[in-house]
Amino acid sequence: MKKALTTVMLSFLLRQLFILIVVQLTFRRNILTDAAGGKWDLLLSNIGISAMHMQLLNNDKVVIFDRTDFGPSNISLPNSKCRNDANDLKLKVDCTAHSVEYDVTANSVRPLMVFTNTLCSSGAAMPDGTLMQTGGFNDGDHNVRTYKPCTDNSCDWQETNNVLTQRRWYATNHILSDGRQIIIGGRRQFNYEFYPKTSSVNKSFNLPFLVETNDRNIENNLYPFVFLNVDGNLFIFANNRAILFDYTKGVVVKTYPTMPGGDPRNYPSSGSAVLLPLKNLQGGAIGAEVLVCGGAPKGAYVSAVNRSFVTALSTCGRIQITDPNPQWTTETMPLARVMSDMILLPNGKILIVNGASTGTAGWGLGRNPALSPVIYNPESPSGSRFEVQNPSSRPRMYHSTAILLRDGRVLVGGSNPHIYDKFTGVLFPTDLTLEAFSPAYLDPNLARLRPKITSPASQSNIGYGQQLAIRFSIPPAGTLSKNLVTVTMVAPSFTTHSFSMNQRLLVLSGGNITALELSNYQILVATPTSRNLAPPGYYLLFVVHQDIPSEGIWVQIK
Repeated sequence: MKKALTTVMLSFLLRQLFILIVVQLTFRRNILTDAAGGKWDLLLSNIGISAMHMQLLNNDKVVIFDRTDFGPSNISLPNSKCRNDANDLKLKVDCTAHSVEYDVTANSVRPLMVFTNTLCSSGAAMPDGTLMQTGGFNDGDHNVRTYKPCTDNSCDWQETNNVLTQRRWYATNHILSDGRQIIIGGRRQFNYEFYPKTSSVNKSFNLPFLVETNDRNIENNLYPFVFLNVDGNLFIFANNRAILFDYTKGVVVKTYPTMPGGDPRNYPSSGSAVLLPLKNLQGGAIGAEVLVCGGAPKGAYVSAVNRSFVTALSTCGRIQITDPNPQWTTETMPLARVMSDMILLPNGKILIVNGASTGTAGWGLGRNPALSPVIYNPESPSGSRFEVQNPSSRPRMYHSTAILLRDGRVLVGGSNPHIYDKFTGVLFPTDLTLEAFSPAYLDPNLARLRPKITSPASQSNIGYGQQLAIRFSIPPAGTLSKNLVTVTMVAPSFTTHSFSMNQRLLVLSGGNITALELSNYQILVATPTSRNLAPPGYYLLFVVHQDIPSEGIWVQIK
């Protein structure tokens, strides 16, 4: 009897122990699952405007702007300022702001004065850090606006009328190796021009490729995807095709194959694209790859106008643009997506966020929000590159944006699929919030592995083809894996309408690590050798350890 009782008690205790282990493992698995899926935080519930355009500046402020022709916004201009614009289609005297400056550190916004209409415009940061922004709609379509970052809240938009030779509405900007911007295309504009202007280039130049890729009455070649190739030529993708273009001579150097399937990928079909991280920068032949994901199939725009919403594309095309005989390879995303943003993360992975799974871009033409971001790892084997992340609770539809911040988070805002602001009684209300998505590498459980850059200081200048010594530390509780440390440089993007202009990530060559005292280390890397690799300007520099990036520092290469 006593022996039987003992056996029962042991059996009971073993069962309880088993249950406890299962509960603990399940709990731990849930924690790891949550960490792997990233984290969403609401930063501000009302910034006064919907974030149609965003650019991070080298003072950790983000310039955000909407448009001016829809009536008053939800934030007033300071000091009783008003905008008096006889050409405004809605409100001739407007005392509200249509642009704000977001202070990342303070988590606050400051209203800015933008005058003419910036609807569906473009831009990029110049080598000195000034945001140079071009075009728009109506009275703003020939204008150039500049915003020079400051530290005392005195800076505001400066605007010059009728600088552009052509109307620039839905155009794309890119910084060139000489520091100028090229402005390509726009609605019914099959040409390009440069800024700043000089007497020899104060004109526009025809680009027949934009005529060839124009779908009648739909277009599908607006906001073309433009990347500076490592040879100094421009890779230009429009609709379903791409060319390599020598802008100095105005000639097509190479014509790439049509994207498999032939479906359009540019506005209003609105897929997205990135230049994948540039690596092995000290080698002889440096390769460059482009990834184009999502969009809407042929006929989707007409169907959406007729209130029939077609499923978006779930395919991506990837191509080595520097190959002698380049060919597209296709991959399938876990989720169909249109109107998404693709953001290069400091560790070289790509975040695909925002958008919808049916319909197209345009006023009210999207349905079924794509709430779950996806991370794409270009280094993983084909077939295992995508990882679905934790969903946001907020639809980010037409006119939503996302950009990388210096601390590694991704700032997400916008969504207004209506001609005027509508906050009630509609399927997708105008959204004035700002959120941050924190990828898994920011999980507190990984803090022991996170590097911290101690030298050089932020705002340092670097040159081309130099040896750069970077000192960093690892928390005492962590262990450094020397063979898993890289240094990356990221050019911050101007993001609007599903394309991050001027976005670029370089993995610096070298990587010799020296141990110093008390969990401190030095890594020696080589800076890019050419302005074709890294156009002059400000970059965020990160030390990445086991895929976990440090907080970035600002460096200016010139």
